[in-house]
Amino acid sequence: MPRKLPPLNSLRAFEVAARHLSFTKAAEELFVTQAAISHQIKSLEDFLGIQLFIRRNRKLLLTDEGQLYWPKIRDVFEKLINATEQVKAKGATGSLTVSVIPTFATLWLVPRLAEFNELYPDIDVRIKASDTEVDFVREDVDVAVYYGKGDYDNLISDRLFEEHLMPVCSPQLLDKKPVEKPEDLKNHTLLHDISTDEWRSWLKHAQVDGVDLAHGTVFSHSGMVLQAARHGQGIAMGHSVLSQMDLESGRLVAPFDIILDSGYSYDLVCPENSHDRPKIVAFREWLLSKVNDDSEDEIFF
Repeated sequence: MPRKLPPLNSLRAFEVAARHLSFTKAAEELFVTQAAISHQIKSLEDFLGIQLFIRRNRKLLLTDEGQLYWPKIRDVFEKLINATEQVKAKGATGSLTVSVIPTFATLWLVPRLAEFNELYPDIDVRIKASDTEVDFVREDVDVAVYYGKGDYDNLISDRLFEEHLMPVCSPQLLDKKPVEKPEDLKNHTLLHDISTDEWRSWLKHAQVDGVDLAHGTVFSHSGMVLQAARHGQGIAMGHSVLSQMDLESGRLVAPFDIILDSGYSYDLVCPENSHDRPKIVAFREWLLSKVNDDSEDEIFF
C-alpha cells in the first residue's frame, strides 16, 4: 500500500511560515490570506499528529518537532525548485538575477555585459545593484559579486580580482601642478570615499608623512571619487579593478608605481545547491574568462 504524503499546499505553507516565523509574511509571499495559512498549518499538524508552532510573547516559534521538520522540507522544496528550473531552462536559458556592488557594476560589469547577451540570448540578465550581502533564501537572486575578505560561509565562491591601491588623477591636473614624488601630495587636494583609511594605509606603505587627510571632498562611492578625479578636482585613491578602463583610455594616470594590496577581493558567490544550474554555469564561465582577459591586459602594475 503506497505511503500517504501530506498535501503539498500545507507543506508549502509550513515551509514559508517557518522561514519567516510569521503567518502574515507567509501569506504575503504566497498571495493568500493569513487565515488560509493558519488552516494549512492546522491541516498539516492534524496529518502529522504533532504541533509545529507555538506562540510566545507575541512571537511565533517552532516546536522541537517543527525545528526538526523544517530543514528537511526546505531542502525538498529547494530540490523541486532546482528541478523545475532545469526543466524550464532547457540548458542555459531563463532569467538570471545578479546582485552586484554598484560601482563594480557601473565601471566593470555593465560595459562588458553586451558580449554575454550576444553569447547567451536566451538568458535574461537582471542586475541588482546592492552594497549588502544577499539572503539567498529570501531574496530572488541567483548569484552575487561580493567585495570583501573572501570568507563566505555556505556559499560557492570564485575569486575574480584581488584589489590593489594606487593614487590616480587626470593628466590635465599634472600639467597644471606636477606630481613627481609621493611627498608632492602635500600640495594637492585628495579625494576620499567615506573614510581616509585607504589613503592613510597607502601613505604609510609609501613612507610619506605630513599629508593632511582632514581636507578634501568625501564621496559615498568609489565611482564618484573617480568621476571627480577625471574632472581634475583632485587626486583619488584608485582601485585597480575600478580604475582599469580609465587608465587604459588615458582619462586617468597613475603618477607613482607604488602599489598597495588592499587585502580585499571581488568574488562571485552563489548557494551550494544551485551552482550547477546551466544559466549560472554559463555566467560563471563567461565572467571568469573576462577576468582572465583583463588580467592579461592589466596595466595598473
